[in-house]
Amino acid sequence: MKNFIITLVFAFVTNVFYAQGAFDKFDGQDDVTSVIVNKKMFDLMSKVNADNSDKETQQYIKLIKKLDYLKVFTTKNPKIEAEMKASADKYIKTAGLEELMRVNDSGKNVKIMVKSGASDTQIKELLMFVDGAKNDETVLLSLTGNFDLNEISVLTDKMNLPGGTDLKKASKNKK
Repeated sequence: MKNFIITLVFAFVTNVFYAQGAFDKFDGQDDVTSVIVNKKMFDLMSKVNADNSDKETQQYIKLIKKLDYLKVFTTKNPKIEAEMKASADKYIKTAGLEELMRVNDSGKNVKIMVKSGASDTQIKELLMFVDGAKNDETVLLSLTGNFDLNEISVLTDKMNLPGGTDLKKASKNKK
């Protein structure tokens, strides 16, 4: 029994570390724009004085308190796009993510995958991959925490994230 528990803990810890590092190889590469926000930054952002702020800003502050990590990588380089797609596909298979939404529009393919939490709209992890069409950017977005999918549109508005309109559509469709 003790060995089983140790194995279970080891498997969980390795999966968590893999999730955090699966896309790190794109950080700092030429032709890749990356945005990485960690828990400490989300904590600092949540301390903004929002006493007299509008309702949307208050929702935003409430949401960012629930987030752990945000990674966004974008590129127009075909070789890197292929690497991003392969990394995303591999991660989706190993991380136990389920498809939330898939859109194909004029050659642009959008996949949004999630790892669910306690309820249908509760999310532990969200992965979005936008396969750029023609001159569009390819976007790989990974968001972890414990948040509600319906709150995502507030995040995409305030942080102006690439692929934000696709995330908004997903949150509206899940309601």
